[in-house]
Amino acid sequence: MGKSTAAGILLKLGVAVIDTDQIARDIVQPGQPALEEIKAKLGAHFVSESGELLRKELATEVFRDSTKRSKLESILHPKIRTIWFQAVQKWKEEKKPAAAVIIPLLFETDAQSAFSSTISVVCSPDTQTQRLRRRGWSDTDLRNRIAAQLPVEKKIALSDYVVWTDTTLAVHEAQLKRLLPS
Repeated sequence: MGKSTAAGILLKLGVAVIDTDQIARDIVQPGQPALEEIKAKLGAHFVSESGELLRKELATEVFRDSTKRSKLESILHPKIRTIWFQAVQKWKEEKKPAAAVIIPLLFETDAQSAFSSTISVVCSPDTQTQRLRRRGWSDTDLRNRIAAQLPVEKKIALSDYVVWTDTTLAVHEAQLKRLLPS
């Protein structure tokens, strides 16, 4: 949809940003408790001989099986939420004029109530498909992952603001700038 691009633009504009996708990557590094829980609850076959999470294999499996996805989410989401919530508390103490938490599953995890406003970063289904194919996702992966999320129309309806990313980076940035405090 353009969340990572939006995060980069916000950072460039001086906004404090934390990305929950990055947190998710960090907490499953070798030696982290979340990785051990994944091994115990979903299987050691998702961890390489060198101790690294086999992310692609795990993603393929959990987006195919909602029970396994729920197990994974029960491991990751509370840990991720604790980390971003601590960042938000710190920013409040520091009286940051603007801050952003990038949460792909904002409404699905019922996290929206923690924020003064929400922004959905969206694009057309065609653009979304093109972007995800560039990441190497198969048509089956695309269908499974999109089906695991709220429809874009619902996210738009639930959001306070919408940033449309089927455009140039300059327009993407201009939309975000309009949402920042002066």
